[in-house]
Order: sequence, then C-alpha cells, then structure tokens
Amino acid sequence: MKLEELKAATSLHDVARLLQVKPSMLSYVLYTKPKSELYTKFEIPKRTGGVREISAPFSHLKLIQQRLAAILLECTKELRKKTAVKSKNKNFVSRGVSHGFMPGHSIMTNGQAHITRRFVFNADLSDFFGSINFGRVRGFFIKDKNFSLAEKTATILAQIACNDNKLPQGSPCSPVISNLLGHILDIALVDLARKNKCTYTRYADDLTFSTNKCIFPSDIALKTKEDENSWVPGSELIRIVQRNGFDFNERKTRMQYKDSRQEVTGLSVNRKVNVPASYRYTVRAMASNLFRTGKFEHIVKYKNASGDEIVSKSDGKANQLLGMLSFIHQVDVYNEALAVKNNQPVVGAPGRLELYRRAIYFDAFYAPERPVIVCEGKTDNTYIKHAIRSLFPKYPLLCEFDADGKPQLKIRLFKYADRRTAFVTKLGGGVGGLCHLIKYYSADLTNKFRAPSPKHPVIMLIDNDSGADAIYGAIAGILKIQKPKGQKPFIHVCGNLYVVPTPFGPSSKKTSIEDFFDEATLATQLNGKSFERENDADNQHHYGKAAFARDVVAKNAATIDFGGFQPILERIEAAIRHYSARTQQPIV
Repeated sequence: MKLEELKAATSLHDVARLLQVKPSMLSYVLYTKPKSELYTKFEIPKRTGGVREISAPFSHLKLIQQRLAAILLECTKELRKKTAVKSKNKNFVSRGVSHGFMPGHSIMTNGQAHITRRFVFNADLSDFFGSINFGRVRGFFIKDKNFSLAEKTATILAQIACNDNKLPQGSPCSPVISNLLGHILDIALVDLARKNKCTYTRYADDLTFSTNKCIFPSDIALKTKEDENSWVPGSELIRIVQRNGFDFNERKTRMQYKDSRQEVTGLSVNRKVNVPASYRYTVRAMASNLFRTGKFEHIVKYKNASGDEIVSKSDGKANQLLGMLSFIHQVDVYNEALAVKNNQPVVGAPGRLELYRRAIYFDAFYAPERPVIVCEGKTDNTYIKHAIRSLFPKYPLLCEFDADGKPQLKIRLFKYADRRTAFVTKLGGGVGGLCHLIKYYSADLTNKFRAPSPKHPVIMLIDNDSGADAIYGAIAGILKIQKPKGQKPFIHVCGNLYVVPTPFGPSSKKTSIEDFFDEATLATQLNGKSFERENDADNQHHYGKAAFARDVVAKNAATIDFGGFQPILERIEAAIRHYSARTQQPIV
C-alpha cells in the first residue's frame, strides 16, 4: 500500500527510496541546485485570449515530480476504494466528481453528468494552481486524516511540488495535488448540490451545477439586478469556495438554458455530449484549405470579458489541425462506447473519421520534410536505421554527418502509432495496412489533394515473399496492369508513392528482410533461446522479432555486419533518384 509506505517515511532517505532516486540526487535538487535553474518559464496563448505562464521543470526535477505524482495517484485510488465501502453514496466516492487529471475521467465524463438539463451553471475558480501555496500543500499532508504524514516528509513533498510558493503550471504533480486539496471542496459542494437537487462536477478549476428544477436555487447562483441574463454565484456557494481557500473568476460565470446551446468544458450537452457544430465546421474548412493549397488559417473563437465573440486567426500548423481532429474523434469514440454500454444503436461518424485519416495521410505522406520509408513491420525500422548508419557514407541520399560529426538519417522511418490512431489510419503493421495505404492514399492523390506536389517520395519497403502477393494485387488494381512479380528494384505506384521489394535470393528465392542479416547474427542466442521469425514459434525455446530487433540488432549494431543490406539500400536510393528526376525536384 503506497499510502502506508508514505506514512512510514520520516526522512529524506525514506522519501528518496519511495521515489526510486538516490538521496544525494534529491538533496541536490531541493537544497543545492540554484532555484533559478529548476524551471524554464515560457508563455502559451490561452484559447480565450491572453497568455498562460508555464513553468517547465528541468529533467531531474521532472522525473522526481512524475514519480511523486504516480505515488499520490495510487494513494488516491486506495483512499477511494477504501471509503467506497463505507459510504452510502458509493458512486461519488469511488468515481468522484472531479473529472480533470483522473484516470477514466475526461471532459466527456464531466459533460455527461449534465446532459438534458433545464439549467446549466458554470463558474471558474480564479488562479487555481496559484492559490495552492507551499503552506497549504504542507499543511494538507500533515493535517489530513487520511495522510497524516510526518512533518519532515510533508515538507519535502511540498518542496518538490511548489515553486515561487505555489503549484506551478507545467509540473507533473500539480494536477494530482490540486485534486487532493480540491476533494475537500468537492465534498462540501456535493452536499450543497444534493440539498438543492442539483448535479455538481468539477474539471480542474471549472465548477458546473445543473438541474431540471423550474427555478434555479439561489444558494448556488442568482440573477443580478442590473441584467436578468447575468448570473453570479450564490452566497452559500461563495462561502464554501472561499472557506476552502479559493475564489471565483467572475467574468467566466454563466448560466445556460435548455432552449439555447449548453456547453460544459467546451462540449455541448443539450441532448448528448458532443463537439459544437461550429467547431466541427471550422475544422473541416481548415482541412479543406490544407488539402487544396497546402496552407490553412488556424481559427480560434472565444468570448471576451464583455461577452463578445472574438475570432483569432494565425498561420496554421499540421499538429494543430491533427489535434483538433483527434479531439473530435475522441468524443465520437466516447459516444459510441456509451451507446454500446447502454445497449443503444451506435451512430457512427464515418465522414469525420475519413477526414481525420486523410489529414494524417497528408501530413505523414504528402507533405513530409524528408523521404519517408514505410516498413512492413515495426521491427524493420530498427534494422534499416542501423543498416544505414553502419554503411554510411556509401549511401549519401540516406545519411549525412550532423554538426557533431555523427551519422544523421536524411530519411524518416514511419512509426506505427498506438491502437487508436492505427484504427483511424488502417496502419498497424503488416501487409493489410500497406494495402490500405495504397488504396486510400492513391484515391486521396486523385480526388482530394490539390496542394503543390510533394517534395519527397514515400517508399514502402516490403518482404518479397508470399505476403507480397496482396500488395502486388493492390498495385495492379490501381495501375490497371498485370500483377507485378517483384523482380524490379522498385514500383512507382502513383504520385510520390513507391514500393521497394527486398531482392530475390539465388534461383529467384523469395525473401524477407531478416534474410539479409549474416548467419552469425541470426544464430545469436538469448537466454538459451534461438531466433525464430514465425509468430507461432515455441516461446520456451525461441524468441521472436521484437527481441531480435531490441536485444540483438539495436544492442550490437556496432559489431554486426550489415553488408547484406546493401542491395536494399541501393533500391531505396534508386526510388529517391527516380522521383527527383520525374518531378525535377532537387535531392536535398
């Protein structure tokens, strides 16, 4: 139990042991390293205008804060599990009403609590992190009955967490500590909401109350005398918030009615949790401009202190658009999962999913800053990376010296993403994903992408074995030709898309990329096990491709003979030269 271990700690050495760092390192960070060097401060623009100051901890402090955050989060889980048994309101204690920075919680779960309500009241706490100072953090860990830490331990935790006498934005442990102190506030506000037949949730500094009562309870919010459309926090709500050491950001207080658009943490909640239609239309327009011209304006809409809508425009970046599309996709996935859970019909959004996939393809394949190599398997990236570095400078189109005189790749190896993104792109490794890429990307090139032609090629490196037959079939369908046989060094599919098969062996023997390692490397033993490339191998006596790439190739790259990879690298360079000549693009 992490909480019991934390309670037992009475010294810096004990805390260091829990954090899995050396006491000398912890002592140096807390007491020796100059305070001015602990954080790097910078500003980022707020969505609603103005800027937010971020304090990014230096590497060692960040590591310590990350580990403290993990310990405190585990303590939180233990406490909620423990109190859930005792509480009559198990849903509140076990799940909580705080939806920010909590596993299994999100802005979607926060909004879900307030759907189809007559009234939705939002109020923001002012300077949420900044109002939690060193003394409050230290005092909480000492006085809270669940923690009751030794004073020395509480002091050390507060020193780790605070900067300039407050929780800094940018620290990995600020969110979990703010939730610990915020939980005290939550308990009081849940009681207030229950007495007034309201639902209450909190997402970081954003408080939301909702109800279907005909009249909204004045203890929580009331209309101002000057303007009936203007609402302010009620006296009881103010009293509870201020008693817990917080205050309101008055310009962000608002009431939303059922006959108008209701939003909670940026999501509409009138009928279900959803991204506002205006946001989706804006994102679609940005994507359309990107596909058509290669550029787009990043548009952000927000309301100022007077309630006027402000539209901010700037030159857009691909990661901004992908982030917005990812946000929309996450909400869609949440609603689909909720429908399944409730045995309701699943209403998908194939158009939005396709737009997201297309945007990923445009960024990764149509507008790359370097030639892209898409390997058939995830482990192949390791092979090719080390082969290029080992054989440098034979292949100047693939590698060059950096400023420090070290080999630097001039190509980008496509990294297969996590499961969620793989679902969107249809790229999760394997032949099937590459066939999807050929099909969808060629259609995008023909029908959707009108921006200036790509500067660099995309090269699919495939095993020239039985699995390649499906890829050759996909190529034949696109080019309206007989199915290729894999004898040519490369196949130009369309636009900037190429396929490079591994060379055949003697007597036209089919090959996979592992065949180009020398026999000594393939014969390497790991813990008494031999390498077996087949997925269904006996793991008691054999190890697979992942271990081979990680523990054999990567760890021993300096001594491995990569000479067998020369024909593959020659084919990749040939495809790059072909694209340069075809488009009259210089090879950078």
